[in-house]
Amino acid sequence: MYHSIQVPLRTSADATPQGSSVPACALGEVQSAVPVSRNLALRLITCPDGDLPSLLAAARAAKERFKPGVITYSRKVFIPLTNLCRDYCGYCTFRRDPGDPGAHTMTPDEVLSVARAGEKLGCTEALFSLGDKPELLFPEMRQSLRRLGYKSTLHYLEAMCEVILRETRLLPHPNPGLLSAEWISRLAAVSPSMGLMLETTNADLLGPGRAHDNAPDKVPAKRLRTIEQAGKQGVPFTTGLLIGIGESSPDRVDTLLAIRDLHERYGHIQEVIVQNFRVKPTIPMAHWPEPPHGEMLRTVAVARLLLPNVNIQAPPNLSAPYYDDLMDAGINDWGGISPLTPDFINPERPWPHLEQLRLRTEAKGFQLQQRLPVYPEFIPAVLSKPGLLAEKLRNCTAEDGLARRAA
Repeated sequence: MYHSIQVPLRTSADATPQGSSVPACALGEVQSAVPVSRNLALRLITCPDGDLPSLLAAARAAKERFKPGVITYSRKVFIPLTNLCRDYCGYCTFRRDPGDPGAHTMTPDEVLSVARAGEKLGCTEALFSLGDKPELLFPEMRQSLRRLGYKSTLHYLEAMCEVILRETRLLPHPNPGLLSAEWISRLAAVSPSMGLMLETTNADLLGPGRAHDNAPDKVPAKRLRTIEQAGKQGVPFTTGLLIGIGESSPDRVDTLLAIRDLHERYGHIQEVIVQNFRVKPTIPMAHWPEPPHGEMLRTVAVARLLLPNVNIQAPPNLSAPYYDDLMDAGINDWGGISPLTPDFINPERPWPHLEQLRLRTEAKGFQLQQRLPVYPEFIPAVLSKPGLLAEKLRNCTAEDGLARRAA
């Protein structure tokens, strides 16, 4: 039965009695051994508020069958290698054009300085975020890369991942955008995992005035191709969806099903992130409505039921102050939390203090544990490959596959 210990569930019908029957949602069809169909998922994700507590209860039960009693997180530093980007997404404050205030490409010394500072605070992940191939659009980026001694942004990223491996105890996790099979292989040699948000399978959002207008790297088929290439190479991969950018509830289900299909074929999806759009005053979508809290919970719950044996994550800072409810919806991970660097993608949304996150997690009956950027079940495959990456990963992995505590 759904219950909220600290924070009440916020929906459009708070007075609805909890624990009501769910004939409209057909929750009786949800069985642990039977994959949830598209038709059932559509009914679940649009269930009425009165049925939401029962949906959440089913999702939480599925999470407990998968990884009982624990919610994990990754202690990280956020390294925005470059915020120059050739995509102009309607919801983004991270990207810059050359000459814009705040436009910056980090130097190797800056990268290493951030990583070493994070190392002192017990971080184990260096999350690289960067614009997608900005040198293809901006001659200024080509000049910067030449000064640094690299042919492309991906060559520079590869080198910085290797620097992190050689010079620190951190493990790199790059999010570089679209990748060829060759670049997946190259980056997999210097990082135990990598990621690319699918965001949505709705190609209509590429249209004029839509969220992905003038964003050539957000074509769903191209992003699916990158995720598939990672699967063919057995690379532990993080992906997910962004809700509230103009897609429909069926679009959300179809995005999750596309991810499920790839995981069923290749078994490489280590984590699915459900991220909610948040308004910012300087973006083209500044007046766009944010998805209600209830829609976020429905999407997380359906993600859990569609992907019962995949790690499901939702960022707590984007659902504050009511992020506790996400645990009732079936997440088993909070994602990357930094004691040092801000969320450069959502800088106005600070991460919760780790002690507060621990207290909130324990109040829901779970233990908070620190993981590495690659999840425990994917570590043996990475360790099976000889080289520096496996050596560094082995040194920071505890017996249970989570992060080894610093001595």
